[in-house]
Amino acid sequence: MTAALPVGYSPDLPALERWMRGQGLLGDESVSMAATLLTGGRSNLTYCLTAGPNTYALRRPPLGDLMPTAHDMAREFRILSGLSRVEFPSATPVALCQDTDVLGAPFLLMRFVEGTVYASRDATARLSAARADRVSQSLIDTLTALHRVDLPAAGLADLGRPDGYLQRQLVRWAQQWELCKTRELPDVAALHRRIVDRLASVTHPSAAVMVHGDYRIDNVIFDPSSDQVAAVVDWEMSTIGDPVVDLAILLVYWTQPDDSLRSEVPVAPGITSGPGFWSRAEIIDAYQRIADIPADRLDVSCAFACYKLAVIMESIRQRVLAGAQLGSAADQASEMGAATVALTQMGHHVLDSGAVMGLAS
Repeated sequence: MTAALPVGYSPDLPALERWMRGQGLLGDESVSMAATLLTGGRSNLTYCLTAGPNTYALRRPPLGDLMPTAHDMAREFRILSGLSRVEFPSATPVALCQDTDVLGAPFLLMRFVEGTVYASRDATARLSAARADRVSQSLIDTLTALHRVDLPAAGLADLGRPDGYLQRQLVRWAQQWELCKTRELPDVAALHRRIVDRLASVTHPSAAVMVHGDYRIDNVIFDPSSDQVAAVVDWEMSTIGDPVVDLAILLVYWTQPDDSLRSEVPVAPGITSGPGFWSRAEIIDAYQRIADIPADRLDVSCAFACYKLAVIMESIRQRVLAGAQLGSAADQASEMGAATVALTQMGHHVLDSGAVMGLAS
């Protein structure tokens, strides 16, 4: 999905052209450049950039105040470079610019990946049940392939510290909550305390792997001719950690016809509720065939995923209220506020009833 750029938010194309020419990306010939904002993203801004015969994706941090450690373009560029080295389906990185004088923020260029992004219920409704089944299968196949990436071969073995991953993530997102909250919500702090308490007794992961951190259907580009994943995008939250957390994120974003609270989250509502899409239970079963998942760790990971996404929704609300949010959430302050509350309640339900029942509550 694309949109016209708001006034003042278009990249400075003459400055970008000068920088690209200095990087040897344009040659000496005169080129015609144009940029179009890709509207699906709610965090980093991504543009489709045409430069003569070439098409790139340009990615930069969002506008406004940023949360510490977030939106690190150099880190994302390194991850994309490593994944390309081991031929994992992702966009091929082209160049990194950390000179903020060019566009006002660091940015990276990637080869534009042609394909289909299923970002809405209307988009997935056009799929037959057979195609929806293939899309579901490819999503799980790709996730398990990510969790089997040879980290030394990708040059990413030192990307993060695997020990205590979930505990550190909880600390980080609690700090983010304090930075981005727009009102007091006691249930958010209560969910954090319950997750901390539950973590003390869960089965810890036996191995650390590459995790995406925000793996979901609308962060994937599909080849429409085969319904296979052509590229996974949006790697800003990826690190070395617990694979079950990636599965948990997918499950929280997933939708089923019987969902209640999930329907209050304005991120791809109803996107996988149509015929042919797998249920959350089927997703778990398919992943279990590849790697065993202790039920206690899946439950606490899903509760954490709800907590993390609640914080993310609140950070988007904060940017909307500040007039610094672009893309599909630019006017959704009330919707994002409701999503924070719904996700917090989902997290509590997961800890009460387990992942499958709690997420559908």
